[in-house]
Amino acid sequence: MFLKFVYPLVRYFTPLNVFQYLTFRGAYGALTTLLLCYLLGPRIIEGFQKLRLGQSIRDDGPQSHLKKGGTPTMGGVMIILSIFISVLLWQDLYNFKVLLCLGSLLAFSAIGYVDDYLKVTKKNADGLPGWVKFGAQIVVALTVALILYVAGGKETSYLYLPFFKNPVLDMGPLWIPFAVLLLVGESNAVNLTDGLDGLATGLLIWVFITLGILSYLSGRADYSAYLGIPHIEGAGELTVFCLAAVGACVGFLWFNAHPAEVFMGDVGSLSLGGLIATISLIIKKEILILIIGGVFVVEAASVILQVLSFKLLKKRIFKMAPLHHHFELSGWEENKVVIRFWILGALFAIIALSTLKIQ
Repeated sequence: MFLKFVYPLVRYFTPLNVFQYLTFRGAYGALTTLLLCYLLGPRIIEGFQKLRLGQSIRDDGPQSHLKKGGTPTMGGVMIILSIFISVLLWQDLYNFKVLLCLGSLLAFSAIGYVDDYLKVTKKNADGLPGWVKFGAQIVVALTVALILYVAGGKETSYLYLPFFKNPVLDMGPLWIPFAVLLLVGESNAVNLTDGLDGLATGLLIWVFITLGILSYLSGRADYSAYLGIPHIEGAGELTVFCLAAVGACVGFLWFNAHPAEVFMGDVGSLSLGGLIATISLIIKKEILILIIGGVFVVEAASVILQVLSFKLLKKRIFKMAPLHHHFELSGWEENKVVIRFWILGALFAIIALSTLKIQ
């Protein structure tokens, strides 16, 4: 919106031309969200405390977490709000891909907000009934998938694999349920990972940095041709979106680091997971995102394996799922689990970027 008024002034004052550069707007988009989180954080946390919007801790979780009861949750609100303001200031709102990402972010955050609100008002850890929450996620995911399938261009249904320059398959209409599965799966994977102070937040920083790089490369015809990756018209604008998300996560981490003053809540984890999947679908990195967000995938897989093992064999593979709780119960300090998982997240991001030259 801000750019709408700036661009016409370039012919009168040429230094304003800098606003046309994605790198400039991305940097200041990140700075905007970081400062907004830092400035608004104390007020939002204080407001949550006054409203007694504190986290209810599950009795069947690690006993060391019981002392976290009452810590303000729904902190993802400051992330979503800061990204929204940054998008209005620094993004091209005529770009269809930006609007789709923003819509996905807000829609998934609405589901998370209702879930969080019910948890804190009912003073239990259940929130929305599982079928309602899952059903709402499917509706949002299906809407995003259909919009992208209809308006996303001819390559939307193509499936690309790491290490292959050309698409391996045109999925046609089958791409829609595939996209829904990715959106719902990624959203819930981030939600499952958000169980320790700063864990999901730090991992999201690595993921959005990587997606920002890939969006920039995909949006440049010259770079995408050189690297042998699909060129996605207008995808470069998502670089600004990704960097805004990075800034928001860094700003939120200031308050979410151990011992956390506020938790992200479902309003943050569901929406940011949905945003990750939406961006990966747009830039045709649906499979690569499984490597980029490798820790999220492992965390979700640990829950699935634990449930299947217990139902089929009446045995548990892990001491507790998701996986981060297993290591906690194995004697690792919470901070050690978080930092080691961050390191793994960085390694997954590096591996994903390295595939650009191995194809």
